[in-house]
Amino acid sequence: METLDLSLLDWQRDVLSNAARFKVIAAGRRTGKSYLAAVSLILSALNGKPGKVFYVAPTQGQARDVMWNTLYEVAGQFITHQNINNLELTLHGGHKIHLKGADRPDTLRGVSLKHLVMDEYAFMKPDVFESILRPALSDRKGTALFIGTPEGRNHFYDLYLGAHDWKDWAHFHYTSFDNPIVDREEIEHARSTLPNYAFLQEYMASFDAKTQGHFSPDSFDYYEERPQGRYDVYLGIDLAGFKNVGMRKSKKRDDSAIAVVYVNDEGHWYVEDIIHGQWSLDDTAKNIFSTVEKHRPVITGIEKGIAQQAVFSPLQDMMRRTSRVFRLEPLSHGNQKKEDRILWALAGRFENRLIHLKKGAWNARFEDEAGNFPSVLVHDDLIDALSYVDQMARVPYYTRTDFDNDDYEPLDAVAGY
Repeated sequence: METLDLSLLDWQRDVLSNAARFKVIAAGRRTGKSYLAAVSLILSALNGKPGKVFYVAPTQGQARDVMWNTLYEVAGQFITHQNINNLELTLHGGHKIHLKGADRPDTLRGVSLKHLVMDEYAFMKPDVFESILRPALSDRKGTALFIGTPEGRNHFYDLYLGAHDWKDWAHFHYTSFDNPIVDREEIEHARSTLPNYAFLQEYMASFDAKTQGHFSPDSFDYYEERPQGRYDVYLGIDLAGFKNVGMRKSKKRDDSAIAVVYVNDEGHWYVEDIIHGQWSLDDTAKNIFSTVEKHRPVITGIEKGIAQQAVFSPLQDMMRRTSRVFRLEPLSHGNQKKEDRILWALAGRFENRLIHLKKGAWNARFEDEAGNFPSVLVHDDLIDALSYVDQMARVPYYTRTDFDNDDYEPLDAVAGY
């Protein structure tokens, strides 16, 4: 009886032997993921169970270029028939492997699948799996393999993270260094010649490689206790709409954030806290009110807009009930792009060690936002709230104190001149 001659790397064996029904693999270039895909397709086609086997790439042309020859090399004499026009390979026993393109979703409908491989899933529309191919796996309880190189924190990233917690799912991460066949000098040469983001994405399979690196979390200055001295306190508030009662928290929705910053005469910012979350209208008002009560800021600045107008009413009610009044200063973007406004406010201060962050539970979220800024795939709520302090905390360029002792006397004491 003929047997498949498989030469598998250790990581490939680990993936194939894992009992999870759905497997998500983020892997760098030349890792061996296409070979793994071919082996999983062939083994699934030959297992004797009813159902079709699909390999899906972003386009049908890519499916042919990447997988057709690889399947021939691996399956060899197990192939009994091939149809290049339909991209179908028939193995012993009449079992077929179909190569498809995600750009032609209509060709994926109406099938019953026992195994599915989605290659370079980051470059496909998520609806292709969610609306078409996931239901096709249901009646056979088919298995699926998602492989590819990351493209930022998109739906592939969400799937990769979700696989850590979902039942019958598993995720794996491999870099080009995990393939011992690839010359290490070649990888190091790529590291020294490619842009850093390109190397991190293509070889190290990093989900964060697309970011611009305007802020380096490694250079952030942290403190546990604020130095003694005189400070003015400012609150910068970035609102993100309000959560309805009963609504579940969503990672795709923005957080509202309240940045609490103590500023000294030398222009150093001590970020005491950044409170954030997805809150209802009433909870938002309560959080603002309690933060003002605790820190007694000289100015409370809030992003101008519909959300600011909405929260003003419940805040007024609290002020009336408690007889404690404070003013909200509406802040605008000043016709600046959001990215430019945040960079102008924060980048130079961080570089010159003028911003200090108090150690707290919010640090990890702040580092993640700053390290990935700007990115449409990662929130920026905390750094946005902090950037608003720039519009409130102004340090004079000179510190003369002798104006009360000059010889000037107003001609008119009422008008002042």
